[in-house]
Amino acid sequence: MQRLYYGGDIITMRAESDAPEALLVTDGKITFVGALEEARSLCQPDAEKINLKGRTLMPSFIDPHGHIAMLAQYTAFANLGKCTSFHEIVDTLLSYKEEKNLGEGSVLAGYGYDHNFLDEQEHPTKEVLDQVSDTIPICILHTSGHMCVANSALLRECGITADTPDPEGGKFGREKDGTPNGYIEEVPAMVKVLLWVFSRVKADFGEQLKKAQQIYLKYGITTVQDGATNTAGFQGLAACAEQGVFCLDVVSYILADEFDDAVRAYPAYHNQYYKRLKIGGEKIILDGSPQGRSAWLSKPYEGENEYCGYPAHSQEETDRWVEAAVEKGCQLLAHCNGDAASDQYLRAFEKAAAKSAENPEKIRSLRPVMIHCQTVREDQLNKMKEFGMIPSVFVAHTWYWGDVHLKNLGPVRGAHISPVRWAADRGLIYNFHQDEPVVEPDVLHTVWCAVNRITRSGQPIGQDQCISVYEALKGVTIHGAYAYHEEDRKGSLEEGKVADMVILDRNPLKEDKMQIRDIQVLETIKEGSTLYRKA
Repeated sequence: MQRLYYGGDIITMRAESDAPEALLVTDGKITFVGALEEARSLCQPDAEKINLKGRTLMPSFIDPHGHIAMLAQYTAFANLGKCTSFHEIVDTLLSYKEEKNLGEGSVLAGYGYDHNFLDEQEHPTKEVLDQVSDTIPICILHTSGHMCVANSALLRECGITADTPDPEGGKFGREKDGTPNGYIEEVPAMVKVLLWVFSRVKADFGEQLKKAQQIYLKYGITTVQDGATNTAGFQGLAACAEQGVFCLDVVSYILADEFDDAVRAYPAYHNQYYKRLKIGGEKIILDGSPQGRSAWLSKPYEGENEYCGYPAHSQEETDRWVEAAVEKGCQLLAHCNGDAASDQYLRAFEKAAAKSAENPEKIRSLRPVMIHCQTVREDQLNKMKEFGMIPSVFVAHTWYWGDVHLKNLGPVRGAHISPVRWAADRGLIYNFHQDEPVVEPDVLHTVWCAVNRITRSGQPIGQDQCISVYEALKGVTIHGAYAYHEEDRKGSLEEGKVADMVILDRNPLKEDKMQIRDIQVLETIKEGSTLYRKA
């Protein structure tokens, strides 16, 4: 089957000045990009001719870091993202409980609250959630994914008491007498309740994944990630792949300590797509959230004498994971929000590089990734370039939490969160993510953030870190493909590549830069087939 696209702007991402008249797709692959007359001569008699009518065709967007499984699970949770007070959290949960007819033997979960934007300016506690129910277990997750709150019933079910110690890299909020108050911080502590909750929320995972994929498609995304998958989680993804659930390409990064077991159990998925799912490498998490003040910094948070957040793991553990990944020839992704966590990751690579000094390209060829890079410094970016390390930047932080970062980090550090200009000037192959479900995967809003750098309150933040629109588009197309070792088949509109494309109502390269976030995705195309069309 052939489709000829013409009559509008075509952004190929081969070069900013590249502006072909037409693009021809044959059996899901791009077979010609260039002059309309020549394209017509290559058309088969039954080719479908699509007049763009002034709209813009460009490569579809690539999600270089996110959590599709979690986004899918959240479709069965109450959305607390618009709540501005404890009262609204309680009302939203009560309404959801009634809507879903949740009674004894059920579990109630919510997601998306943010203490930074609540009237109380603090996290809720078990007493707040007990107003909804003190017999039905309730858990609500912070929008960052790094904190949660449990009610009294859930704490009882999970056996969390005053005698429960804080695990390394996490903590339980407590009353003065040591009794847990329901607040739980960071994954090592959160797993005590989340494994229990996720295993008991009644839902069809395959149907949830279908809903999650539709969210991505609405925003023009055709390749997505499941970052930090455990073995049980991959088992669920593989089962859905076998059932033909996936219409998008899904790349899973397995938690480092479980990677070898997952690959042994599922060899068909290792470094290759099988029914649209593949294992791309390993993931480690080295610290927490800057807006939650658990990210690990080299200098104290603003207003603190000593508190710098804290590490999730020791240097020894990090060294072990990095050395093992390099020895295996495995791509490694590391969550690093604070610059102290970035230091830890880079030190581990320095040690691994010293052990493989006879083959300096070995590490570079693996394309290791630093996820988030919120407070990464210039000297660290220089070191990243030595290792061919990719900065995957959550640049939408400038808008969502820019005001919070200025408060938590001060005017200098706060202004230089997500320092993309520094990365681009060093020739680093940066990319952008939304860390969904932390925020919606609205790629064009992310592009707007990278270009404009304005906070929610309208305050400019680190304007010296702004980049051009074309540079920003690289971060969501060809650079994303590079991070997956897929730049030979995705990320730009070129002959021989798969026809993963998006049609926009306007050309972001010609639009006023302040209007970029208002551009609409009209159609999302995966390998030549339209999977989403705006009603």
